[in-house]
Amino acid sequence: MIRTFSLVLATASVAHGATAQAASRAATPQVRAELLASVSAVYPGEQIELGLQQKIIPHWHTYWVNPGDSGLATTIAWTLPDGASAGDIQWPAPKRFKTGPVANYGYENEVTLLSPIRVPAGLQPGQRFPVKAEVSWLVCKEVCIPEQVSLDLDLPVLAPGSPRETGNSVIQAARSRLPVAAPWQTTVESDGKAILLRASGAGIAGLKPAEAWFYAREWGRTTHDGPQQLHIQGDTLELRLKAGEAPGATGTPLDGVLALQAADGSVKAYTVSAPLQAASAPISVAAPASRGAPEAADDIQLGGALVLALLGGLILNLMPCVFPVLSIKALSLLRHGGQSPWQARLQGLAYTAGVLSSFAVLAGVLVALKAGGAEVGWGFQFQSPVFVLAVAYLMFTVGLSLSGALHLGASAAGVGASLADRPGHAGSFFTGVLATVVATPCTAPFMGAALGFALGQPAPALFAVFLSLGLGLALPYLLLSFWPALQRRLPRPGPWMERLKEILAFPMYGAAVWLVWVLARQAGPDAIAIALGGMLAIAFAAWLYQHSHTARPLARHGSRGLAAAAVALALAGGYAGIGSDSARAATGNTAAAHAGQSWEPYSKARLDALRAEGKPVFVNFTAAWCITCLANEKVALSSDTVQDAFRQAGITYLKGDWTHQDPEISAHLAEFGRSGVPLYLFYPGGTASTPKVLPQLLTPAIVRAAIATPSSIATLQE
Repeated sequence: MIRTFSLVLATASVAHGATAQAASRAATPQVRAELLASVSAVYPGEQIELGLQQKIIPHWHTYWVNPGDSGLATTIAWTLPDGASAGDIQWPAPKRFKTGPVANYGYENEVTLLSPIRVPAGLQPGQRFPVKAEVSWLVCKEVCIPEQVSLDLDLPVLAPGSPRETGNSVIQAARSRLPVAAPWQTTVESDGKAILLRASGAGIAGLKPAEAWFYAREWGRTTHDGPQQLHIQGDTLELRLKAGEAPGATGTPLDGVLALQAADGSVKAYTVSAPLQAASAPISVAAPASRGAPEAADDIQLGGALVLALLGGLILNLMPCVFPVLSIKALSLLRHGGQSPWQARLQGLAYTAGVLSSFAVLAGVLVALKAGGAEVGWGFQFQSPVFVLAVAYLMFTVGLSLSGALHLGASAAGVGASLADRPGHAGSFFTGVLATVVATPCTAPFMGAALGFALGQPAPALFAVFLSLGLGLALPYLLLSFWPALQRRLPRPGPWMERLKEILAFPMYGAAVWLVWVLARQAGPDAIAIALGGMLAIAFAAWLYQHSHTARPLARHGSRGLAAAAVALALAGGYAGIGSDSARAATGNTAAAHAGQSWEPYSKARLDALRAEGKPVFVNFTAAWCITCLANEKVALSSDTVQDAFRQAGITYLKGDWTHQDPEISAHLAEFGRSGVPLYLFYPGGTASTPKVLPQLLTPAIVRAAIATPSSIATLQE
């Protein structure tokens, strides 16, 4: 309907457009057109290029060979001397334009359309080669205006080899913008509803585009405003997209342009042509994330990602997983409140350096894992039971130090309160490291979009986003250290501080308990005994180390050696006892644990089956090590009001557990521009429903509002 209307509009009276007298240049109120040649004179029998340059006023656009849902492509009707011929227009890669539910392909600002022209061989030197072009286009903003101009050129004919001017800069620039033939082996499969374009060949692994889009040359072969899902694994690129109203029969070629956009906005375009093959299995295409969700990452650029990362890092300071370490730093500020302004600033800089260094290391690990083809995201290290056990031991050791059971000397300044208490800068630096370690199981608003963007970018952009996130995490303490007026508002030091330090040990013990619970979820119940045995060994080592200070030299060395052996036993025993076998055993026992629950385990097959039946579905992507996830489940998703609302609306509740590395969940997160959990999706009833992306911090009211009005939450991809 939309397309039919646009055709009627475009073929209406040209009185609404403009017609110019024949000349090499012509202008309408919206477009200035000029006919250019690649040479200043022609040789008989050669082929030259003529270019139609269009300069379009801001906010208006003309159309590609396939205009999309509406519009008309620019046409050129040539009048040439006898024996001359003109080839097809060579189209640069277009861009997408959205107006409500309509998606169009075209050009804005400036475009040059090249056409090859064959000069007759019978021309004689001294003659002229006149060219006339009747050019028609449709130019649109909120309204569309058909326009037509007449352009001509009159080029002299020279004897072959005669000197002439060549290398028109506009023609050369236009030539450089043309798509090049894809240097890879390309196949196209279709199941009638979706299309899978697959390209394989050397160099694909190094492309790392921020966005990819396939522009079908023929109208109706694809859905112009539908989602297009990109996945690169090694030297294979896959792009999944929805079929259009005229998808084409098996065996017919699918022609078009594959445009790959880098993080800096530059575009590399490749021509693709491959016969359509029948798919051996259904092809799934992810629905786009809700445009109303603040976490959608597809429209942000590097500058926006840096701002979102900074805001996410600031909010991360308020998350429960970061609280214990921040408590230590607050205590440090109170204890050393009398230090000089310069000393306070150095402490702040050292803490910031520790945070930024840790984030840089984390970014480097992610870059290395991505280069190896792994699907990783924020908090990925907590998917390792060994890492979880190590952090649990660290939290327990910090708690012992705060409780006074362990006083580490200067040589061991690595963790906890001893670091914060030291007048040197090592304490602040490593406390920043500790803050980063315990912050990774948490996610905060704005982080999802920034991290989702970063993980799809080249290494420099990824590092920049991660450092911006780290700066946000460190910024409150950094500002406090540089702002003496804020320091003067802190309470005065006194004996109460020792009691506060002892109290702050309990959040650390609580963190250790939580991590042991996470470990049990990952590696089975035997992991509890392993973790508690290791903590017993660490407590024994702390007792030995503490009493060695008053022992004679020989006994002191013996006690400290035995303490070191106890710590080594805890670490070695944990590493040996927490392995993949126990993790698999834990995973294998989850089916029984799900019995009687209000939710079902997530799988893509189950989600697809429910959606095929037109049933509403709520999907919760979570992890045992994600405190934000657990808080949302306790406060909102497990509440009686939300569960009653699910039952009344007939909503199936699926839970995707990312506690262990799960490629299927990782892929689903990536489809929505996310690098980690939590992610909450609500699919209203209907097979074509678009999911609503809920905020990362939930309340019962937010969930009920999302599921109460399913018709109002479907969104369109811009």
